[in-house]
Amino acid sequence: MNGLDLSNDIENVPILIEGDASEVEYPSFQYSPDNVQGPGCAIDPCEVTLPGCSCLSHSCLTERCSCLQTYGQAYDSSGILLDLTSVDATYCTPVFECNALCACSEACSNRVVQRGLSLRLEVYHTKDRGWGLRTLEPIPRGTFVCEYAGEVISFEEARRRQLAQGPGDNNYIIAVREHAGPGPVTQTFVDPAKVGNVGRFLNHSCLPNLFMVPVRVHSTVPRLALFAGRHIGTQEELTFDYAGGYSNQPPVELSKQSDAAIQASRTDALQRKACHCGAQNCARFLPLDISVLNF
Repeated sequence: MNGLDLSNDIENVPILIEGDASEVEYPSFQYSPDNVQGPGCAIDPCEVTLPGCSCLSHSCLTERCSCLQTYGQAYDSSGILLDLTSVDATYCTPVFECNALCACSEACSNRVVQRGLSLRLEVYHTKDRGWGLRTLEPIPRGTFVCEYAGEVISFEEARRRQLAQGPGDNNYIIAVREHAGPGPVTQTFVDPAKVGNVGRFLNHSCLPNLFMVPVRVHSTVPRLALFAGRHIGTQEELTFDYAGGYSNQPPVELSKQSDAAIQASRTDALQRKACHCGAQNCARFLPLDISVLNF
């Protein structure tokens, strides 16, 4: 460890980079701890669009807070996520935190993701998967670890970027789809390739230790927050399932398609990449959102 901070003092704690600071060559990108508005995104993720509560207490209480009464209590008093059913399910419940229009203090227990990074993390070279991210301290189950932040883009822009990728290019685009009963599906596409945070260094695993939850703070555009699905020890690599699950099942597109169908889904510009996570249940290929490639 050399003390080089990947975020250049933007984050609350420095993000260390393994190796000699004078020799390290990591991907060129603009560091941003928050989502930014990208091509095709109609809403600025930084714009305050959600209503706030009028609580004057140090921390909001369910019986008095309009935020908690409307959306439910997401965290305990120490900031641990209460609903951990996402760990064993193929879906998760979105979280709504208090925001800039709320009268409660910055220390309110319903403000977790918006406080930013609080854990000591390190970007390092993995054996066979390029860059990776590991923790330098133990992480209890349910703890917020980091966001997956980047450019919020439209479906059309996500498709254009994926089709423009070559076989050796990394795909950073994450698609999150939220279903609210019989209503329309809300889609969010985040790409940290050019603008992003430390989350861009997280590798995929078919047996991950993090899971993703859409968290709304000031805007209707969700933040893609990653929480610990189990206790994580010091020096463990941090990973999540790029397909969005934590049930340790192969992605539907991979497990239900024959090799011929997989081959047919390839294009000249983009093809499935092999998965090197090493898990016993490895699906052999990295998840690929085929719907983004359909015309």
